[in-house]
Amino acid sequence: MPPDQETEAGIAAAIVGRIRSGDRSAEEEMVQRYSRGLLFHLRRMAGDPALSDDLHQETFRVVLERLRGEGIGEPERLAGFILRAGRNLFLGSYRKRERRGEGASLDDDAAVEASDPAPGQLSTILREEEIQKVRRLIGELGTGRDRQILFRFYVAEEEKERICSDLDLSTLHFNRVLFRARQRFKELLRGSG
Repeated sequence: MPPDQETEAGIAAAIVGRIRSGDRSAEEEMVQRYSRGLLFHLRRMAGDPALSDDLHQETFRVVLERLRGEGIGEPERLAGFILRAGRNLFLGSYRKRERRGEGASLDDDAAVEASDPAPGQLSTILREEEIQKVRRLIGELGTGRDRQILFRFYVAEEEKERICSDLDLSTLHFNRVLFRARQRFKELLRGSG
């Protein structure tokens, strides 16, 4: 396992352990750490921001109940557990609306993604290759600030306010720097074909 994945696995396991021991600050830390990724996936699946927000809150409620009670078998895989819980809640919501005849529609991409929450071996390998390509391209960006802002915001999923503080940027300036860094990244991505 690469060092950054080992670190993430260790952080996840520590958060789970602290939650099991009743540490409320660990619960907040978990929500802050995994909230953005979960919401992104829920919005992709549901296509409805209001439903996604409801499922987001419900997912963390369910996950916290589980962690406070019986726990999970592999605490180092907390992120995957949270995503699977969110997908399962989405599927349950979809099926419930369908039974009621509320005309819920599930597009093909969301159906494929939601139907199998555990990635297969090929999906895992392809995802790892994509991650390595993104990291390599970020590393090839010309300026350190571009590399830092893209990595911290999108890969490490740090809070915007923290990045602004560390880099001495206003919110507006952050948005401009991020936009330009994304443009440069897209140019590199197109060139790497």
